[in-house]
Amino acid sequence: MIEYFAEYKRTEALIMEITKDTTMGEMLQFDGGIAYILMQSGMHCVGCPSSIGETLEEACAVHGMDYNTVLSQIKEYLASKEEK
Repeated sequence: MIEYFAEYKRTEALIMEITKDTTMGEMLQFDGGIAYILMQSGMHCVGCPSSIGETLEEACAVHGMDYNTVLSQIKEYLASKEEK
């Protein structure tokens, strides 16, 4: 039974689409490497418990960042992983 849920979760993660409405917690749970992208963009509070429930758009607004730019960087990172 546990193997079924592990496989289900893995399948769900593979088809997750990151959008401006995806929460920080969802993104980081999906792929921890996204934290590096966020921190390189200037969002150094990635590990802050209060940021987990914020959407990407909200977090970017708080930091005065354009969410489209950050979202593009995240999508480029994820696409590069798929190519490997």
